[in-house]
Amino acid sequence: MLRQTKIVATLGPSSSDPITLRAMLTAGVDVVRINFSHADASASQLISLVREIAEELQLPVAVMADLQGPKIRIGRFENKSITLVEGQDFTLDCNAAELLGNHTEVSVAYPNLSAELTPGDHLLLNDGLVELEVKEIVGSKIHCRVIEGGILSDLKGLNRKGGGLAARTMTEKDKRDLRTAIEAEVDYISLSFVKDAEDIRHTRALMSEFGKKIPIIAKIERTEALDYLTEIILESDAIMVARGDLGVEIGAAEVPAIQKHIIGEARRLDKVVITATQMMESMINNPQPTRAEVSDVANAILDGTDAVMLSAETASGQFPVKVLTMVNKICLSAEKHASFYYDSNDETCHYQRADQAIAMATMHAANHFPIRAIITLTESGDTALWISRQQSRVPIIAVSANKRTIGRLCLAHNVFPVFMNYYSFNSETLNQQVLTELIRLGHLETKGFVLLTRGRIIGTAGGTNSMEIIQV
Repeated sequence: MLRQTKIVATLGPSSSDPITLRAMLTAGVDVVRINFSHADASASQLISLVREIAEELQLPVAVMADLQGPKIRIGRFENKSITLVEGQDFTLDCNAAELLGNHTEVSVAYPNLSAELTPGDHLLLNDGLVELEVKEIVGSKIHCRVIEGGILSDLKGLNRKGGGLAARTMTEKDKRDLRTAIEAEVDYISLSFVKDAEDIRHTRALMSEFGKKIPIIAKIERTEALDYLTEIILESDAIMVARGDLGVEIGAAEVPAIQKHIIGEARRLDKVVITATQMMESMINNPQPTRAEVSDVANAILDGTDAVMLSAETASGQFPVKVLTMVNKICLSAEKHASFYYDSNDETCHYQRADQAIAMATMHAANHFPIRAIITLTESGDTALWISRQQSRVPIIAVSANKRTIGRLCLAHNVFPVFMNYYSFNSETLNQQVLTELIRLGHLETKGFVLLTRGRIIGTAGGTNSMEIIQV
């Protein structure tokens, strides 16, 4: 059985050597994530290595560059970390970048923080494990009382409970990293801490200055983003439910319902969606997951997510290959039992383009006739993406002569991209030549019916206008 759900794996110290990378790609990674919170221009070498191994294994693998974004972080401590105790006073200084913190104070790398807070606000640090209440603000100094103590170490993140801090995306570091990612020709740019659609438009404008257009994944991890969810989805190419910082801002108890809402809205608007953060957290140190983690991954699939993402589990965990093998098993089991369908509505039933209408007609035919595979010859990947929005067990084999399209489709649910330079094929026998090549490559069996979509003029994006049922 082919796995429909895609797996995104973050690369890091545990997964950057050629042997481990080869094992991970063989185990089923569809997209590798480069986390630029912990990377710089040297990431280009790692991206080249991934592509070299993928080429050797003849596997389609996409590369996602995840920009750090304007995450507000505290500074460093004299002794790397401190322990805060409930009830003690603690000060955050927004104008002391060189300050080495101690048990009474630490710097914050966001000069406007003091202007955006008021006494009574609650601040959450280290993914919500430490909580402070703002008591008084004097100039750049925010005097707090510890509500929930704990260990606090260098460069931990800071959020306001309930969200609302006004930091925008695209820091100077992000701009440098964006250039690095573009030069490395990544397949996706993941944008952190998106507030509204303007953040995405601003990033596209920066890409244009660099002369490139790369699909953007908008990470939903701020409270404010939920108020602008529809416009963010419409403006982006894909969505990530980034449950870490989102859970800190809205509270962990709210995350499951919000996750379902985001996934449902993304699917309604025909956009790819990823579910991320702590999916198999215990496997950072243990060779087996908890049953709760297995249920978490399975429920994301039953919600309709296109992909699940692993972070520290593969970046710094002890069992990067084992965790992938386990997630693969969970995906296959959940898909076998999945029975979710999405209601049609006016937005998804009335089409302005012939290729979109062909895509929907294709899936209707595939679900009501014994079709073994849907083969779509695609330039841009749009037809394959639209077909993938409908629930079906029929695999979608997306054949493209465009390597950028192959990378884009690695993230789409139930789409299996195959690179094939069919421009040289005879136009009169093109369909048969494509089928013959797919059989030779092992992607297609030599019996049964397949459904093939293509455009009349090969090589023209947006030109899909025909659908044919072929007996192999």
